[in-house]
Amino acid sequence: MELKEQTGGSVTVLHVGEADADPTLRKALAIGADDAIRVNAFPKDSLFVAEQIAAIAKQNNYDLILMGRESIDFNGGMVHGMVGELLGLPSISPVMKLDIEGSTAKMAREIEGGKEQLEAQLPLVLGCQEPIAEWKIPNMRGIMSARTKPLQVVEPSSDTVASSVLQYELPPAKGAVKLIDADQVEELVRLLKNEAKVL
Repeated sequence: MELKEQTGGSVTVLHVGEADADPTLRKALAIGADDAIRVNAFPKDSLFVAEQIAAIAKQNNYDLILMGRESIDFNGGMVHGMVGELLGLPSISPVMKLDIEGSTAKMAREIEGGKEQLEAQLPLVLGCQEPIAEWKIPNMRGIMSARTKPLQVVEPSSDTVASSVLQYELPPAKGAVKLIDADQVEELVRLLKNEAKVL
């Protein structure tokens, strides 16, 4: 929304998922998005989601496609790269700062030991992470106007699934925690040696 305010562009929110996501899309409309599109399908895997996003992007010629670095369900972290490939556009991730100057995007991302400054020409696909933008809370005017903004529901453009989940497994249970007083050094050494077997 900050980029929209700075550049005067428009914002379309796109989601691949089922109807339970509609309140979240309406919230995005309430904080300033111009319209929303929901692909009415369960997000089967990263390629399926990427193909849906790419199909809609091809119809609309977006200058900039922003998405999260990874999803909150499977933490795949692959969709932005796949969308870039499907559209033939550069894809950069994880971006934590973004400025647009004309048709140039200036970005910063964290790398091991510091930050990297990047520059690329639009159009572009970015996988973003905090603190890319401030959280916004919709006000009453925004909530009311969101009711009149379009939320289009479309069917999937393809049914490609490149992977399937074979099974989920819980991590092993952690052992009980033992607290040892700071003055019981001998007991700590005994436990580290006999139970933890690290000494």
